[in-house]
Amino acid sequence: MDEPTAVPDGPRSPGGRGRGGGDGRSRTGDTGRVEDALAAPLIEAVRALEGYGGLVYLRSRDRRSLVLALVTGAPRSLLRSWWRVPVSGALPMAEAYRHGESLWLPDERATMVRFPHFTAGLPYSFGSAHRPVRIGGEAVGVLVVLRSAARSPMDAEAVDLALRPAVRDMEQRLGRLAAARSAPGSAAYRIEYDDEPVGVRLPTPASHPVRVGLIDWDLDSDRCSPDDEALVLLGIDRAHFSGRIADIEARVSPDDLHELRASRQDALTHGRVRSRHFRIRDESSGGLETGYRPVELWGHLVRGQAGSARVLVGALVDAVGGLTAAEATERLPDGLFSLDQDGRLTYANRRCEELLGSGREELLGRHPWEAITWLGDPSYEDRYRAAMLSQEQVSFLVRHPDAHWLGFVLYPDVHGLTGRVYPTVAPYGDETEREAGAGAGTPLPGAAAGTAPPGPVAAARAGALYHVVQMASVLTEAVTVRDVCRAVSEQLLPAFGARELALYTVREGRMYLLWESGYPEGFLDTFEGVTLDTHLPGVHALTTRLPLFFESPEDLSVAYPGIRLDRMNAWAFLPLIASGHPVGSCILGWDTPHHFTADERSALTALSGLAAQAMERARLYDSESAVARGLQEGLLPHRLPAVEGLRTTGRYLPGTQGMAIGGDWYDVITTGRGVALIIGDVEGHSVGAAAVMGQLRSAVHAFAASERPPQEVITHTNRLLAELEADVFATCCYIELDPRTGRALAVRAGHPPPLLRHPDGHAETLDLAGGVMLGVEPDAVYPVTALTLTPGSVLALYTDGLVEQPGSDIETGIEEVRRVLAGTEADSVEHLADRLVLTARGARERPDDVALLLTAYR
Repeated sequence: MDEPTAVPDGPRSPGGRGRGGGDGRSRTGDTGRVEDALAAPLIEAVRALEGYGGLVYLRSRDRRSLVLALVTGAPRSLLRSWWRVPVSGALPMAEAYRHGESLWLPDERATMVRFPHFTAGLPYSFGSAHRPVRIGGEAVGVLVVLRSAARSPMDAEAVDLALRPAVRDMEQRLGRLAAARSAPGSAAYRIEYDDEPVGVRLPTPASHPVRVGLIDWDLDSDRCSPDDEALVLLGIDRAHFSGRIADIEARVSPDDLHELRASRQDALTHGRVRSRHFRIRDESSGGLETGYRPVELWGHLVRGQAGSARVLVGALVDAVGGLTAAEATERLPDGLFSLDQDGRLTYANRRCEELLGSGREELLGRHPWEAITWLGDPSYEDRYRAAMLSQEQVSFLVRHPDAHWLGFVLYPDVHGLTGRVYPTVAPYGDETEREAGAGAGTPLPGAAAGTAPPGPVAAARAGALYHVVQMASVLTEAVTVRDVCRAVSEQLLPAFGARELALYTVREGRMYLLWESGYPEGFLDTFEGVTLDTHLPGVHALTTRLPLFFESPEDLSVAYPGIRLDRMNAWAFLPLIASGHPVGSCILGWDTPHHFTADERSALTALSGLAAQAMERARLYDSESAVARGLQEGLLPHRLPAVEGLRTTGRYLPGTQGMAIGGDWYDVITTGRGVALIIGDVEGHSVGAAAVMGQLRSAVHAFAASERPPQEVITHTNRLLAELEADVFATCCYIELDPRTGRALAVRAGHPPPLLRHPDGHAETLDLAGGVMLGVEPDAVYPVTALTLTPGSVLALYTDGLVEQPGSDIETGIEEVRRVLAGTEADSVEHLADRLVLTARGARERPDDVALLLTAYR
């Protein structure tokens, strides 16, 4: 099948270039445009889902972002905030890419529940399907199909099945492009995108030629004067036409005569006729049975001098053609206009010019809300957004500067929007309101009888502040300074297409680097620790509290002669000011010349303020957290006692949420009968949990040192926790081991079961009899299990933080740790312990603490 070539519907950025070459075209390889590979399957995907638009995102060169490569059926301008989204963002396309799983969001409610950040930027009613696109099993992008929420519902399985052929075709085409490009690594490596999105127009349905005839109907004498085209539509030979309306009635289907006759009443009552439908006999088919051809009548009443004549000047439109000709609309009493996908005016009739008070030549090719000052409120542009992205009718009222009111109704489809404007009265008698909406099913005051009531008014919420909303949402979840730095980097770089970022903090009158991304190794070393009187833009932005923008290296060099430059071509130096207090500076670099629009400068300035506030909050948290960590470390054993015949080691990893302090502990205690191995976990993550943990550890130590048997140690500890009334529970595993014989007695109180690695490398989960958690039942009884360890065995005690992972059950986690324990050499307990906590240590988020106690029996 031949691949179509689509023409981009917007200009390229001056420095925009795809991965494949320097000719400015969008490419994924050395041959072939990206639209050649993606256009046909994208259109097929939209058709398969009965959608109205589609998008294809591909990963960026630096892998930080998903970049919009292709768009169809939706205006590029409305999606500008989503041309580049962070891979780590809380957005449906990013999640589908990260997890490699399809997402189906049937309406705005489902979207709000799962992705409130996304809904904040596009608060409109529509459904969306997100499916990852893979090459060689590796995700390289995401297909997104937009669907009207008003269409018949579909379940996720039906959506996935409908999209499967188009996605398979898209992956095969991208695979061929990747294979044609010479580059190291896998084929998937060659698929990336860093240009502007390419617009592809959905195919327009074939239309019939529109035929329009004009007719003057004297309502008093019932005589009419049709032109030649009107007579052809009526199927009447002029030579046999008497000039009376009765000749036309004779051609109308008997079932539709009322429609024609009601046109007279419409004209006399309302002064106009709006789309009266009736059928005309059609003998052109030559069949025995008479056929009928649908037509529409539009018109308005014209009165003669002193009301001597009442004439309906009308347009008879061939309804088979499906479109109303411009000649007919010029005779309508309402204003009609048309906008293209991007909201620019392509047509307006004379009545529209009169109502808006602006000539069509002044409006054509422009956005009405920009060309007409009294439509400049962002809420009016948002009506257009709501119509185009929901593909549903939208209506609203506007007060004209001359104090009269106009009603607007917008009728969207995938190629643009048709609008109607008409005069009306103030809503519900309120003359003071500037704008009000009519509810669904409620006629507008002043609207003519018989006029269909406008649909519900969309909420006026613009999406231009998406990046600010997104950053604010993400920063509320950032706890530490490192969290804030990571969030700022992951949001700012993809959102604005920057390549470098540096975050500096000020301490004792000097600037110190907190975080950098994208800079050449060692480049920032010379700027470390500079004083606040140094002639540098990052310092000046902080001391003057004003952002600095440079759109080329020449601009920066003129302002700061001799400054050291890297490969960047544009920069933004943003002050970080929190509550009037200087925090530091944020520096962004672009690798191509970059023009900073007024909106972009405002957004970057606002974002730097959010970052500064979050940074200051995180600094305070880090200080408090350091105190908490000191308390935690003080409660854990600094070293484990040396016991002949045993080698022991412990590991503790704090959680990454809350105060990063919890109630996990472990201990090794020598007793008269051998050695006690203990691990426990107090619920919660707070200083209070750590305090309870310290009390329990001291109690267990005292009971064990008094040579009480294991059952009594746990029983007394349980009773103590209940008496403390701390409103927390704890789990514990206590094993008393005789190093001379390898015999052991074990007691388990609601704790995960230990693991035992045998000398031959086989590892098993020990099935210990267990009792309830500590602190639940003061008089609980805890059974004892006898064990015998073989020399060369390794016993692993752990807390649930090691084996619980989000989205997975604890049994799966235990099995994974058992597998690692069996597959790792046990020559060194230190190495084995590091290997067991390796995954937990490398996890970006640890919702719970992790404690591990290993004992090798020699």
